Amino acid sequence: MGGRRSLARQLLVWQLVVVICLLCAVGVLSIVQAGSNFRITEGRRMLSVAESVAAKLLVRTELNSRQQRDALNAEVETARSLSGASSVTVADRDRTVRASTDPDQLDTQLDIGTSNALSGRSWVGSIGGSLVAHVPVIDNSQRVIGMVAAAQQEPGFFEGVFDSSDNALRLLGIALVIGVTGSLLLARRVKNQTLGLEPHEITALVENREALLHGIKEGVVGLDPGNRIILVNDPARSLLALPTDAVGRPVVDLGLDSRLVDVLTGRSEGADQIVLAEGKVLTLNRMPIEGAGAVVTLRDRTELMTLQDELNASKHATDTLRAQAHEFSNRLHTISGLLELEEYEEVRGYVHRISSAQDEWRTEVSTRIGDPAVAALLIAKASLAAERGVGLRMAPDSSLPRTDELLSTDLVTVLGNLVDNALDALNGSGWIEVDVRVVDGEVRVVVRDSGPGVAPEIAEEVFRHGFTTKAASHGQRGLGLALIRQTCLRRGGSVQVSGAVFTAVLPL
Repeated sequence: MGGRRSLARQLLVWQLVVVICLLCAVGVLSIVQAGSNFRITEGRRMLSVAESVAAKLLVRTELNSRQQRDALNAEVETARSLSGASSVTVADRDRTVRASTDPDQLDTQLDIGTSNALSGRSWVGSIGGSLVAHVPVIDNSQRVIGMVAAAQQEPGFFEGVFDSSDNALRLLGIALVIGVTGSLLLARRVKNQTLGLEPHEITALVENREALLHGIKEGVVGLDPGNRIILVNDPARSLLALPTDAVGRPVVDLGLDSRLVDVLTGRSEGADQIVLAEGKVLTLNRMPIEGAGAVVTLRDRTELMTLQDELNASKHATDTLRAQAHEFSNRLHTISGLLELEEYEEVRGYVHRISSAQDEWRTEVSTRIGDPAVAALLIAKASLAAERGVGLRMAPDSSLPRTDELLSTDLVTVLGNLVDNALDALNGSGWIEVDVRVVDGEVRVVVRDSGPGVAPEIAEEVFRHGFTTKAASHGQRGLGLALIRQTCLRRGGSVQVSGAVFTAVLPL
């Protein structure tokens, strides 16, 4: 810590500074207001005292006689006593003091400052630290023969506040106590809310968090209770292809896939939610935070899924070979039995039938399908279907020329997953028909089967949420449909289902 003061102490000091400055400002305003009130009120009162003395006949008579009389001094002393003024003075036209409550002023020159009382006008102002009112004395012929001065000592700097009727000093003291108490409570509350952390510790914590968020490979998205993005690290921004202004915007306004929006907002619950985004397979986990929103972590499983697809392809090839070996073994056993029974003609006919059936399917596929990868897929799937007791056939008008490598790969993905999905739906009996053809610059793949088909109300859901729905009972069955949709949309095509008929369109 060194010489660094705590955050609570700094806040307390600053609060006290603000309170003291505010109190000083209020005090200065109170003093100024008190001075202004004193000048207005006392100025009027001193003017009234001076006017009362100047209007007396005795004062005019004594000034005209130019003699100092005890009666004149008694008059000004009486006026001072009754009014509470500091002094009352009577001077002649030459400003010589003829009578005063202060004996030292007699026969001296009265200081009148900028007063114009000797010109016949009343005047109120400050002279020598006193508030003074000057009133001219006018005889019967309307001549100015002298003047009367009534003075009141001005209060000190704080005296006006002490003597103010609204007890400003007490109010200032109460305000100071309230301000200090509030500052102490605020400092204590801030310390509790910051968990006792100081500003430099909070700064270091934020910097460490930023470094951690941007340093990990997994994507992290922070959401507030209104499902607005409040933080997102670089991997998450890249995986979700978020715009640069995503922070602060609701998830539903970012144009994301509906499946992804459901997982981010919590409408789709569960651990390790699989989402297809921007051609990538992502695993999302959402952790709600009570009162603060949620944190969503993302992991890219594209490479893992690619390896899994390759493993599945090897598995399918192995299953196909196993099915062919099983079928070949059964046929050998049949031929062996016929030979032991010496049914040579039956052996010849049986061999001819099975060889002609295989040759017929290979010939049909090779004749109509010019793409080697698609043709090989259909030949392999026929053996797998035969082992499961399902018939695989082609539509009469099927025809596909040789395609480019990328389209061939996409066709294998789409057609292979559609046939596998049909085999799973038939569950060991029935038939599958495949129709592949080029129509208006597009490759149209239609796979229909003899199964019950898909209910109309979930015709769209099987492509968006098929993995989640089917995973509950069939492992990862259903992900293939989502991959089909992703592949078709990536090429600008489409996929749809009507009952037991799946139709996929891929532009050339």
